[in-house]
This record gives sequence, structure tokens and C-alpha cells, in this order.
Amino acid sequence: MTGQTTAGGGVRVVTGEPGCGRTAFLARAARSYPAARVVGVRADPAAPAVPLGGLRALLRALGAPVGLSSADGQPAAVLLDALRAASAGAPLLVCADDAHLWDAPTREAVGRAAEYLRGNGRVSVLLSVSGHRPVDREFAALPVVRVDPLSPADAARLLDEATGGALERAVCDALVDASEGSPALLLAMVRRLSPAQIRGHRALPGPPADAELLTALAGGFLTGFTSAQEDLLLTVAAAVQDTDDADDADDTQATRIGLALARTAAEHLRATPPGTEDPRARPPRNETPSPLDPLPEVLVVVDGEAGFHSDLVRRAVYAGAGPERRRAAHRALARALEDVGVTGLHVLLHRARSTAVARPETLTELAAAAGDPATPRSLRCAAYTHAAGSAEDGTRRAEWYTAAAEQALLGGRTHRAVRLLDRARDSAAPMALRGRVELVRGTTILHDGPVDEARASLLLAARLLTASSPRQAQSALLAAVDAAWAAGDAPGCLHLLSGADGSADPVARLDPGPYGDLPAHRTEPPGSQEPSGAQGGPANRSVPFGTGGNPVVRADRDPVAREGASALVLADGSPVSRGYRSGVRALLEGRFAQAAEPLRRLVADAEAAGGTAGAAAADEPDTALRAAAAALLLGDLAAARRAGARALAAARTPGAAAALARAREYLAYAELRAGRHALARTHAEEGLRAAHRTGQRNTAAHQHAVLALAASIEGAPEEVAAHADAALATARRHGLVQAATLAEWAVARADLARGRPREAADRLGPLVRPGPRRGHFAVWMLAVPCFVEAAASTGRADEGVTEVVEEFARWAGFGADLQAPAQLTRCRALLAPADRPDALYRHALDLHDTGGGGDFERARTELLHGKWLRRRRRLSEARDRLGAALVAFEHCGARAWADQARAELRAGGVAPGGGGGPMGLGPGLAGLTPQQLRIARCVAEGATNREVALTLSVSTRTVDYHLRKVFAALGVRSRVELVRMVEKAGREG
Repeated sequence: MTGQTTAGGGVRVVTGEPGCGRTAFLARAARSYPAARVVGVRADPAAPAVPLGGLRALLRALGAPVGLSSADGQPAAVLLDALRAASAGAPLLVCADDAHLWDAPTREAVGRAAEYLRGNGRVSVLLSVSGHRPVDREFAALPVVRVDPLSPADAARLLDEATGGALERAVCDALVDASEGSPALLLAMVRRLSPAQIRGHRALPGPPADAELLTALAGGFLTGFTSAQEDLLLTVAAAVQDTDDADDADDTQATRIGLALARTAAEHLRATPPGTEDPRARPPRNETPSPLDPLPEVLVVVDGEAGFHSDLVRRAVYAGAGPERRRAAHRALARALEDVGVTGLHVLLHRARSTAVARPETLTELAAAAGDPATPRSLRCAAYTHAAGSAEDGTRRAEWYTAAAEQALLGGRTHRAVRLLDRARDSAAPMALRGRVELVRGTTILHDGPVDEARASLLLAARLLTASSPRQAQSALLAAVDAAWAAGDAPGCLHLLSGADGSADPVARLDPGPYGDLPAHRTEPPGSQEPSGAQGGPANRSVPFGTGGNPVVRADRDPVAREGASALVLADGSPVSRGYRSGVRALLEGRFAQAAEPLRRLVADAEAAGGTAGAAAADEPDTALRAAAAALLLGDLAAARRAGARALAAARTPGAAAALARAREYLAYAELRAGRHALARTHAEEGLRAAHRTGQRNTAAHQHAVLALAASIEGAPEEVAAHADAALATARRHGLVQAATLAEWAVARADLARGRPREAADRLGPLVRPGPRRGHFAVWMLAVPCFVEAAASTGRADEGVTEVVEEFARWAGFGADLQAPAQLTRCRALLAPADRPDALYRHALDLHDTGGGGDFERARTELLHGKWLRRRRRLSEARDRLGAALVAFEHCGARAWADQARAELRAGGVAPGGGGGPMGLGPGLAGLTPQQLRIARCVAEGATNREVALTLSVSTRTVDYHLRKVFAALGVRSRVELVRMVEKAGREG
């Protein structure tokens, strides 16, 4: 970002929240700027009092005379002369921090100079201005770079660096949630913690972001206001403090209040002293012009709606007002709302907050109003939380905290939901309510925590809910199936499905003990040495590409659960739920024919419901997500995309933010399976942002895995490694075997694309062969074609490859992957005797044409066939195949694979067009023949002569012969010198 900011020269404004890291951004830009000179200057807070004081400081930093004399005597001209002199024809970067503190004449001079510097190319100026107020009019026409708040993942990394990895996870989550993306606030909070608090051994001291910290960071922007303006600021801050869930993040209107209403409330606040018991006492109105004008510059008004430019400033205003003054502000807001005829939850919540001790009937009324599904979830969460915090009855407290957690979860505030559930667990509650707490907790952790812990919570919920709500209990069991799926535990899935479909009493299956007599299940991702449970039996047979481990279940609408819980789980009695259970159980048992019918019926019923106007099930994303999962299991990619699109549309409605990332995940899987890798990348990138915004680390790990797979097609090894590492980091901590398998496959496919089959075979072997390190039971089959190609290219076809191919053949016979029959035939061609591959490759291409699945897999078959033809000197046929493969690879952006096709064409005597040299070798090796280039590159990557021969399908004597020619042509005497020359040529190319 810093490189793009300084590219091309000119003047740019860098802005953002107070404490967002503007100064750090300028420092990073200065370090990364390839300039002969970098000049930094920081505005003096006293500068506005001195006309042109800022310009003099800038000239002093540039080493120019401070006197303001030039050809035309204009300050802008003086500045331009100084910049040209300092540049002296070389690149120059000027970083001016806190430029909003400059005096107006200085700002005007810089703004005028910017007109002449635009497109200059040599001189770049970055002006850092605080985002707590509008950008000054002198800078209004300049390009703006906004430093956004940190994502939860970035905030957690910053804390990890600041504490040396010592911060306990729950403490980290609390600080990240309280910081709302502010780096300065984040670091200020962690610096106040003791070592015991950092490690989670002692509780945090009250709210992590208290009035002292907030005012220390933002209080400097809240000086110089009149008392009337301070009242207005407080009423606006009190009015919008509860609009902070992920739905509101993209809705600026949700963080504003009508200006006229705010003015009225501020007047009530001024006229009614704090502590007044009769809020109805109406003082006589003052008809003189309001002393509220002019509006404080920290406020922004759009279409008559007022809000804060900076959320940090808003929080500082509210926290710094003191408890009694805050209560008076809520009292004034309640009165102002009633003046214009507004009733309902807004008024009730302001009334409840206006008293130090609320009456029980007031809390009951507040909680009842919070049950209205038409009210924003953030407001409902706030109402339930306030009612729970003031309740004396333990059962009511637990019930309302649980309801608040449901709203927080559905609104995309996962960390807040977990903390609210912890409060609910600390309160005395009957068994049914405890079951509801565990159901919500398990659902929350499934998207943002260890999936085995989620499974334990869900199984406990099933046990606690069996007597009071059997349907909720079976829904909890179905969610536990999703947890077992994410963990790669096929026997565990089958065991739980046997209870969830009503064939056995769930309680009987869970006794003895709180979690039941479960089989050993896998908790470690691929690569671990831990056993993964039974490997034999029908439950370990090949099953289709999985669902991502996403629970989409819904509870009964009983008086305790209310509407919030109903949106979390899918009712056990629904046709969608029954069809999903039956189909998945049949798949896990290897009864493929019996699995297809219920899954197809599920997809059809969901599509019919989606096309019915006013169908309740179609209004929520859960039904569409289950249908998308079923369609992926069937290999019906068109239906999966349609269901994913319906889920995405439903997730975009207010109150469904938590489902947005998962809807994108399903769409990404569908496009990836269909060979539309660019679309898969788009969905995964959007899904990753949504997952970070809503605190779903497990979902983010799956999105990273999809992005790694997409990058492995495009030939970007650094990007593959970055996304794979991110996916594996979470997968290993949380037991996400499916995400780990996808990430490992992506890295191996990138190795294969770059001509490194040995590394690819080493990585894929444990994933696809039987044993404790085999990958996820629903995913490892997809990596088999890559493994067979890598093994055949390195002469390892006798190392259990045939057995793996036969298992893949059973999977291809299920019909859930349109590409599988063609891939299977290609695998057989790679392993076949010398007289059979030609016919098998041709048959594979015919299957590609009839089965579909995108250009990429067909191009891979053409590439392999072309390689085989060229090595048998059938050059004309080889050129046709390789040329078609090159065009297809270029069409789908598979750069590294296109390089392979070009290299093969050159080796066959053809000089193909298109970008890029052969496999990244530069002009220093231009004198070598195509075959010599390929051998030199293989040797440079550490391959022995025998390994080179196997990779290129030539004899060892041929490699020896060409390698001697390479040494003579390049004037090198050792492999070490050859490696250095190849690396140098690659950099120059």
C-alpha cells in the first residue's frame, strides 16, 4: 500500500482515526521509498497561531532559505522552488505528519503547489491529517489514502508481537473486541496489564478500554467546545452507542441520529439537571437562536442525520461524561423520542439506562421488547445485556445473557457472544437453559475455536435438552456432526448421525458420562503422528467434497429460546434436515446409490422453497446453505452455485451477518470445483473479509485454503505459501482437518506447476495413502490426480500408487465429480505400459469434453499427452496438443503451467508467442538449447541426474550428455556455479 501511495509522484492526504497508525504509515513509506532523499516534518501544535509557520518549518526541513521571496513572491512558488532544489532531478519523498495543525496560509500554499506536482513523477508528498474532523478545504481536492482500522486477525498479530506470544487467547479476544481496530488503543490496553493478567491467571481490571484510556487517546480533540456543544456531543454518542455489530459496519445510517432529534435531546439535557426524578418537567423553551451552532467539527451530518467522524472520539465522549451525566443523556433522549411519538425498544432502553437501579418489571418489559425480530440485533443485544446485568434472579440473568449472546453471534460479534455466554454459565439456571447455553456456545466455537471443544459443548447441549426439547437435542447432535466433519472424524460423524436420525435414543447414546461413549476421533490435521481412529470399514470409504464443517441448525421456538435461538439451528423435523442426515449417513456407509436420492430431494425442495414468495425457510440462509452442501456432495455444481447465491442474498439482509462468510465459502467451493478459479478467488477474498469482520477464524481458514488453491493454478508460489500458512496456523490450533488438507494440496500443486514433482509427491503421499496421516476423508481424493502425476514423473509409481488409483476409481464411479472420470483415465495413462497411454489420453480428453469441469484440467491432460508424444518423436501431434494446452492455460491465468507448455513446445522446435521465458530462466542462459535449459533448471533445483531423467522422461546418459554441453557453454565447472548462474539469470529475466 505504501508503494502504491508514493507511485507516480504528487501530493496525497493520509487520514484515519486517531491512533490508527498514520505516523507509522509515513515511517513505513519512508523506509520503502526508493529515493535518494526522504524528508520528514511534524507539525507543531502551536503552528496555527503563526501565519506561514508551517511553511517555514517545511522549508527548514528541505534545507531551503526560510525567507519568503521568489520570482512572484507567492508562498506556493517558494515551496515549489524548494522542492525542486531538494530533488535536484532525483526522487524525493516528503512526509508531513499532523498537517491539519498547520495554519491556513500554509495549507493553501501546499494545496496550490500540489496542482503543479501532480504527475511530476519525481517528488512525492504525503500529508498526514487526523480523521476526527473533515479534511481541510485546502486539501479537499487531493487524493486521499485512508488507514483503516485493523482487522481482528491483524489486531491479534499485533498483540502477539507486543507480548512475545504470551497473551492468553481469551484475553486477546477481549482486547481485540474492545479496541475496535485501533492500534494505539490496543497497545495502551495491553501495557496496563500485569504478567498474570496477560497469561489469563487474573481477571482483567473492569472494562479494558475505560474512560481514562479513551480520553488519553482522543481527549485532545474534545477541547474548546461550549457547554451546549458538549451536551449535543453526549446525546449523539449516547444515541448511537449500540449500533456496532457487523451488519452496522457497512451501514453508515445505523451510526447516526436525526440532527433535529439530537438538538431536542441536548436542550432537554441542558434544562434538566442530572438526578432530576421527574423527566416530564418541561422548562419554557428559549426562542433565541440555539447556542448549539456552529456544530462541533467532530460531527458529520448527512441528509439530516448526525454522527461522529471518529468512533474513538464517540467512545471517549460517552465514557468521559461520568455515570450520572450519561444517565441524564439517556433520560433526555427518551423524552425527545416520546415527544415525536416514538415508542418501543429504543425508548425502553434509554429509560432503563437513565436510572441507577431498574425495577424488575422494567427489566421484564425491556427483555420482552428485545424479542422483536424487526429490531436491529445490536440494539436487541444491548437490551438483553442491560436487563441481565441488572437482574437479581439467577435464572432470568442466565436467560437474558444467553439471548444477548445469540444476538451478538448472529450480528457477527463472536468474541462478545463468548463473553456473554461465560456470564450466563456463571449464573444458576435449570437444565433446559443450560442446554441452550451450550448449544449457542458450541455453535459459536465451531466457527471460531477448537472444533472438538465445539463438539463437546454440542453433545452436552443434546444431553441437557433431551427431556425438555427433543428436537433441539437432535439439532445439537446434527451440529455435532458438523464439528466431527470439520475434524475429519468419519466414524464420529456416522456414530452421531445414527442418533440424530431418530434410530436410537440420543440420551442412551450419550450415556454414560456427559459426552457419551464416542469412538476415538481425529483431532490433529494431516501431518500429525496421532492416530485418526479406525481406517477400515465403510465409514472410511471415499465420500464427496465436504461442507466446510459449517453448522446450519435451528432450535424450537419455545418460550425460552425465543427468536434468537431459532436462527441458530435448523429444526430437526424439517425435510431439509432429514434429507441431509439420511444422505450423509448413506455416503459415510458407502451406500452411494441410496445417498443420492435424499440429497437430490433436499436440493429440489430447497429450490422450490426459494422460489415461493413469502416462504419463511427461504428468508434465512440456513436452508440454502444445507442445500449448497448437499449439491456439493452430489457434484451438482450448478445447483450448489444457485443455493450459495440464495444463501448470500439472505445473509445480506439485516441481522444475518454471521452467515455471510459461510455463504461465500460455499460459492468459492462450487466455483473451484467447476474450474472457475478467478470467481472462486473473488468469493474467497470477500468471504475472508467477512470472516475477519465477524470473528470467524475457522471460516477464515477455509477461505485461505481456497485462495491457496486458486493461487496454485495461477502460479504464484509466494501467495500460495502465505495463504496456506495462514490456513494451517488456524487448522493446527483448532483441529480443522479439512482446511489443512486443502492447504497441503495447494502447496503440492504449486510445486507440480513449477516443475518440482519430487516435492509434490513427498507432500501428497501421506495425504492420499492409507494410514494415520491421510487427509480429510471427504477431500483427499481430490488430490489423487496430482499425486499420481508427481509420482509417475519421479519414478515412484510402484510405491502404493496403483492402490490409491483403484480407490479413486471407486470415488469416480459415484458421479459426484464431473472431472473425476477424465482424471482417472489420465492417471491410468501415466501408469500404463508404453503401448497404451496414447489411447488412454485420447479417451480422457473425450471424457473432459462430455463431463465439463473447466479448461484447466483438460489443459493438464493435453500437456501430459503432448509431453508423451514429443518424447516419442511424434512432433506434429505433440505441437497440436501442447499448443492447445498453452492457449487454455493462458486463458485461465495458469502462468506456471503455461510456462511448462512453452518449454515443451521449444523442446519440440517451436517458438511459441506469449509472455515469459521458459520457466523463469533469463537472458544469461539464452545460448542453451530448450532441452539444455530444462536440464539446467532441474539441476539448479537440486535434482540428481537420475531424477532429472525421470522428470524429463529421458535416459540418464542423455542427461549426462546435455549437462556436459551446459557446463561447456556456460563456462562453469561445478553444480554450485550452475545454480548461481541459473538464479542470476532468473533475476535478470
